[in-house]
Amino acid sequence: MDSNNDYNSSKTDLKRCLTPLQYHVTQEKGTEYPFSGEYTGLFEAGTYLCVVCKKKLFSSENKFESGCGWPAFSDVTNEESIKLNKDVSHGMIRTEVTCAGCGAHLGHMFDDGPKPTGLRYCINSASLDFKPQNSQVIE
Repeated sequence: MDSNNDYNSSKTDLKRCLTPLQYHVTQEKGTEYPFSGEYTGLFEAGTYLCVVCKKKLFSSENKFESGCGWPAFSDVTNEESIKLNKDVSHGMIRTEVTCAGCGAHLGHMFDDGPKPTGLRYCINSASLDFKPQNSQVIE
Protein backbone atom coordinates (compact mmCIF):
# COMPACT_ATOMS: atom_id res chain seq x y z
CA MET A 1 0.00 0.00 0.00
CA ASP A 2 1.29 3.48 -0.64
CA SER A 3 2.23 5.94 2.07
CA ASN A 4 -0.85 8.05 1.42
CA ASN A 5 -3.29 5.20 1.92
CA ASP A 6 -6.20 5.20 4.29
CA TYR A 7 -5.24 2.30 6.55
CA ASN A 8 -8.79 2.18 7.89
CA SER A 9 -9.67 0.70 4.54
CA SER A 10 -12.14 -2.11 4.27
CA LYS A 11 -10.96 -5.69 4.50
CA THR A 12 -11.69 -6.01 0.77
CA ASP A 13 -9.36 -3.11 -0.02
CA LEU A 14 -6.64 -4.61 2.18
CA LYS A 15 -7.01 -7.99 0.48
CA ARG A 16 -6.41 -6.28 -2.86
CA CYS A 17 -3.35 -4.34 -1.65
CA LEU A 18 -1.63 -7.02 0.43
CA THR A 19 -0.40 -10.46 -0.52
CA PRO A 20 -2.38 -13.35 1.00
CA LEU A 21 0.42 -13.94 3.53
CA GLN A 22 0.63 -10.24 4.46
CA TYR A 23 -3.13 -10.16 4.97
CA HIS A 24 -3.13 -13.36 7.03
CA VAL A 25 -0.33 -12.14 9.30
CA THR A 26 -1.44 -8.53 9.79
CA GLN A 27 -5.23 -8.93 9.82
CA GLU A 28 -5.76 -12.48 11.10
CA LYS A 29 -2.85 -12.63 13.59
CA GLY A 30 -1.12 -15.30 11.57
CA THR A 31 2.56 -16.11 11.33
CA GLU A 32 4.95 -17.09 8.59
CA TYR A 33 7.00 -20.27 8.76
CA PRO A 34 10.33 -19.85 10.60
CA PHE A 35 13.28 -18.94 8.36
CA SER A 36 10.92 -18.28 5.41
CA GLY A 37 10.53 -14.50 5.62
CA GLU A 38 12.38 -12.23 3.21
CA TYR A 39 13.85 -10.05 6.00
CA THR A 40 15.00 -12.81 8.36
CA GLY A 41 18.59 -12.80 7.06
CA LEU A 42 18.69 -9.18 5.83
CA PHE A 43 21.14 -6.96 7.71
CA GLU A 44 21.35 -4.03 5.29
CA ALA A 45 21.13 -0.54 6.82
CA GLY A 46 17.63 0.88 6.68
CA THR A 47 14.22 1.27 8.26
CA TYR A 48 11.43 -1.26 8.69
CA LEU A 49 7.89 0.08 8.22
CA CYS A 50 4.44 -1.38 8.80
CA VAL A 51 3.40 -3.00 5.51
CA VAL A 52 -0.16 -1.68 5.95
CA CYS A 53 0.18 1.98 7.00
CA LYS A 54 3.94 2.62 6.48
CA LYS A 55 4.54 3.74 10.08
CA LYS A 56 8.23 3.59 11.06
CA LEU A 57 8.68 0.65 13.42
CA PHE A 58 12.26 -0.63 13.59
CA SER A 59 15.78 0.38 12.56
CA SER A 60 18.38 -1.99 11.19
CA GLU A 61 20.64 -0.66 13.97
CA ASN A 62 18.56 -2.67 16.46
CA LYS A 63 18.25 -5.84 14.34
CA PHE A 64 20.16 -8.90 15.49
CA GLU A 65 20.49 -12.60 14.68
CA SER A 66 18.48 -14.40 17.34
CA GLY A 67 18.27 -17.79 15.68
CA CYS A 68 14.47 -17.78 16.17
CA GLY A 69 13.63 -17.85 12.46
CA TRP A 70 12.04 -14.42 12.25
CA PRO A 71 13.52 -10.92 12.10
CA ALA A 72 14.50 -9.89 15.63
CA PHE A 73 14.96 -6.39 16.99
CA SER A 74 16.12 -5.22 20.42
CA ASP A 75 14.16 -1.95 20.31
CA VAL A 76 11.61 0.08 18.34
CA THR A 77 12.27 3.40 16.64
CA ASN A 78 9.69 5.08 18.88
CA GLU A 79 7.73 3.59 21.79
CA GLU A 80 4.58 5.19 20.39
CA SER A 81 4.90 3.29 17.09
CA ILE A 82 3.70 0.00 18.58
CA LYS A 83 1.17 -1.33 21.06
CA LEU A 84 1.73 -4.31 23.32
CA ASN A 85 -1.14 -6.67 24.11
CA LYS A 86 -1.46 -9.77 26.27
CA ASP A 87 -1.81 -12.85 24.06
CA VAL A 88 -3.03 -16.09 25.65
CA SER A 89 -3.55 -18.03 22.42
CA HIS A 90 -2.05 -21.45 21.69
CA GLY A 91 -1.79 -22.33 25.39
CA MET A 92 0.90 -19.70 26.02
CA ILE A 93 1.09 -16.29 27.64
CA ARG A 94 2.95 -13.90 25.35
CA THR A 95 3.11 -10.21 24.51
CA GLU A 96 1.69 -9.44 21.09
CA VAL A 97 3.15 -6.51 19.15
CA THR A 98 0.79 -4.50 16.93
CA CYS A 99 1.24 -1.33 14.90
CA ALA A 100 -0.04 1.70 16.80
CA GLY A 101 -1.01 3.35 13.53
CA CYS A 102 -3.35 0.72 12.10
CA GLY A 103 -3.51 -2.18 14.55
CA ALA A 104 -1.78 -4.66 12.24
CA HIS A 105 -0.39 -7.75 13.99
CA LEU A 106 3.41 -7.69 13.76
CA GLY A 107 4.62 -10.50 16.01
CA HIS A 108 5.57 -10.94 19.67
CA MET A 109 7.97 -9.47 22.22
CA PHE A 110 10.06 -11.57 24.60
CA ASP A 111 12.42 -10.65 27.45
CA ASP A 112 15.39 -12.72 26.21
CA GLY A 113 17.08 -10.17 23.96
CA PRO A 114 20.49 -8.49 24.14
CA LYS A 115 21.42 -5.67 26.48
CA PRO A 116 20.74 -2.85 27.10
CA THR A 117 16.99 -3.47 26.54
CA GLY A 118 16.96 -7.21 27.15
CA LEU A 119 14.05 -7.38 24.68
CA ARG A 120 13.52 -9.41 21.52
CA TYR A 121 10.82 -8.20 19.17
CA CYS A 122 10.18 -11.30 17.04
CA ILE A 123 8.47 -9.84 13.97
CA ASN A 124 7.02 -11.42 10.84
CA SER A 125 8.69 -10.29 7.60
CA ALA A 126 5.22 -10.29 6.02
CA SER A 127 4.17 -7.44 8.34
CA LEU A 128 7.13 -5.28 7.34
CA ASP A 129 8.27 -3.15 4.43
CA PHE A 130 12.02 -2.42 4.30
CA LYS A 131 13.43 0.86 3.05
CA PRO A 132 17.23 0.97 2.55
CA GLN A 133 19.11 3.72 4.38
CA ASN A 134 19.52 5.97 1.35
CA SER A 135 15.87 5.85 0.29
CA GLN A 136 13.37 8.46 1.39
CA VAL A 137 10.91 7.34 4.07
CA ILE A 138 7.69 9.35 4.16
CA GLU A 139 5.42 8.75 7.13
